[in-house]
Amino acid sequence: MIALDLSRLLSRAGRGTPTGIDRVELAYAEHLLADGRRACFTAVTPLGRLGLLPQHEAGQFVCAIRKAWRGGGDPQAEDRRVRRLAQRLRVSLLASREPAVAARLSAAGAVYLLVSHHHLEKRSLIARLKQRSGAHFVCLIHDLIPIEFPEYAKPGQAENHLRRIQTAVDYADALIANSAVTRDALQPHVDRAGRGTPVLVAPLGADLPGLAKSGPTPLDKPYFVYVSTIEARKNHLLLLNLWRRLGAELSDKAPLLVLVGQRGWETENVVDMLERCPALRDLVIEHNALPDAAMVPLLKGARAVLLPSFAEGFGFPVVEALQLGVPALCSDIPALRETGGGVPEFLDPLDGPAWRAAVLDYAAPASPRREAQLARLTHWQAPRWEDHFALVDRFIAESAANRRPDRPGC
Repeated sequence: MIALDLSRLLSRAGRGTPTGIDRVELAYAEHLLADGRRACFTAVTPLGRLGLLPQHEAGQFVCAIRKAWRGGGDPQAEDRRVRRLAQRLRVSLLASREPAVAARLSAAGAVYLLVSHHHLEKRSLIARLKQRSGAHFVCLIHDLIPIEFPEYAKPGQAENHLRRIQTAVDYADALIANSAVTRDALQPHVDRAGRGTPVLVAPLGADLPGLAKSGPTPLDKPYFVYVSTIEARKNHLLLLNLWRRLGAELSDKAPLLVLVGQRGWETENVVDMLERCPALRDLVIEHNALPDAAMVPLLKGARAVLLPSFAEGFGFPVVEALQLGVPALCSDIPALRETGGGVPEFLDPLDGPAWRAAVLDYAAPASPRREAQLARLTHWQAPRWEDHFALVDRFIAESAANRRPDRPGC
């Protein structure tokens, strides 16, 4: 029995554009629903306890939110259906009790699987579940960015994320990392915990190529796309200042910049430029919510996908772009080098002139630099969800079989 926690997906009902972590939890839910194994779904109740979700209704919700994020139908109707199903599940949680979850997971070999960071800081919740059920706890860690770069996080988020990581290393029987970069950042915490918890590196897949034939190229000028929540570490200011300069130099011959992602926190400077800078009005297009069916043709028509961020744990947009055959211009940081391999061009996230030169080169109809990257792309091996789950399924089974009792105090 595997109990997958769907708390994050429930909290994201009604959001038009999923984040990378959203896509991961959805992929795990679909994997468990599709392969016929014994599985159930849990979530945190409105009172902060862990409850069981009705199996059939949880499956309906997973299918509905995938359909809404994919797009292609009536977005308002799909959004209403997702919100309605999510509300039903929240109501059902009110009648669920933690002892029922523990009883369900008390069978030999039962696994509680948490693949987002949602509620991982609730140490007592995880401790109670393990004490009552003895379940094998497996947790996926996406990054340690709030701890390593607290200046890019909300106030208090560094301490909160440290509590999450401490809960994971103190209670998890096995840990999954989305990249070697994340594993290396996590390992000192694992070593200090002294429990010998195994850590698997399992690169994430992407499923946007399944929509690769949808829709024509939506813009009739050369353009670049940045898919990301608007937040400080994503370095949107570099691009906006660059595009303001391109507009002054090239006027209507400047390429377009398309931003796809919700507005995050402490981004006043970026928002001010988007809303109050006349020079960007005809050069920058912002989509706060865009379904996959609309995003895929947008990506496929781009001269390149841009990712100038200061810190990443994995880099979903790089995988999505390369799988669609679209070049990528990325920050020269370890996670993006690991994800992109030798295909993208890597640039210092502070080197504005280098980004300007690359954008102008890639915008040209005949761009040797762009053609060289497309040639490299033909040899790139894309990470696939099938490979990810083959690694994870084997890892969970082996770690459960080799599980040792926790030391006192854990």
